[in-house]
Amino acid sequence: MPTLAWACGSQSGARMSFHRKRCRRIDEPGHAHALTFSCFQRRDFLSKPRSRRWMIEAIQLSREKHGFHLWAYVIMPEHVHVLLWPTRDDCSISRILTTLKQSVSKRALLFVREKDPRFLRQMEDRQPNGIVQHRFWQRGDGYDRNLTEPRTVWTEIDYIHSNPVRRGLCERATDWPWSSAAEYDAPGKGVLSIDRSSIPQRPDE
Repeated sequence: MPTLAWACGSQSGARMSFHRKRCRRIDEPGHAHALTFSCFQRRDFLSKPRSRRWMIEAIQLSREKHGFHLWAYVIMPEHVHVLLWPTRDDCSISRILTTLKQSVSKRALLFVREKDPRFLRQMEDRQPNGIVQHRFWQRGDGYDRNLTEPRTVWTEIDYIHSNPVRRGLCERATDWPWSSAAEYDAPGKGVLSIDRSSIPQRPDE
């Protein structure tokens, strides 16, 4: 299991970079990763409980398959935030994202083709060469930020949990059932457990 960089003191004085990496990911042992990925053309494909449950199940599937610790998440109508900490030295964020997104996409396309074929038009991605694909997710892997300091980890957790409040979807973060906020408030209250044992202590505690 990778050693937390901040626990070893090796990141003293370091600054966390918030630039968005599109083509290259840094799979550095000991780093947490804040992942953001969006639905095709930012459409609200995650606006229904059914698709949100698919996403919950995909997060759990990916956690079991790739062995990361889940620190926070939120499912919004058109995008997802996941904060995770890999526990294996051979971690690949690209493979984690493939597992997170692929199962949801397959289930969505199967459901739409069987239940509402007309909706396929909303998922249609027509290429200049005439090839048509149906997408649930936006092209690419989304955004990935490496986090190496406790303060930036907790800033990210607070940001993730406040997403539904900022959008006016609920009054309190703990009222949104599709995030880890309720689990932080009362373990066992959320739909997914959080690996609290590996999260660094909040700096102001």
